[in-house]
Formats: sequence, C-alpha cells, structure tokens
Amino acid sequence: MVGKIILTILHVLLCLGLIAVILLQSGRSAGLSGAIAGGAETFFGKKKGLDEFLSKITVYVAIAFAATSLILVILSR
Repeated sequence: MVGKIILTILHVLLCLGLIAVILLQSGRSAGLSGAIAGGAETFFGKKKGLDEFLSKITVYVAIAFAATSLILVILSR
C-alpha cells in the first residue's frame, strides 16, 4: 500500500513536470508573428540548445509518465 501511494505521488509530479516542460518549449509555428520573426531568425540565429534540451527532457519525462501509468493500472487490479 505504501508503495502505491509513493508511486501515485511520483505519477502526479511527473504529470506536472511534463506539463511544465511542454509549456516551456517554443512553438514550431507561431502563425503570422512567427512568419515575420522567422526572417530575423535566419539572420541572427535561433537558440537551439535550450529547445533541444527541453525536447530530450520531454521524451524522458513522457516515458516515465507512461511507465508509472502502466504500473499503477497493474497494481490497481
């Protein structure tokens, strides 16, 4: 029982972390403002390091979230 409670708390923290990491990422296309600012990015460059780091973190947190989801379903039976 204690393990299930700890796993549930971890699952909620992963859920909140996944939401935060996704919201911190920059959008792929920002509509008209992205089209206008996109020209500036070709001249001045874009910060790729942070976007790539957040992308990798998103994958790891999503995998952990899916794993805890499956484990919680198995434990609930």
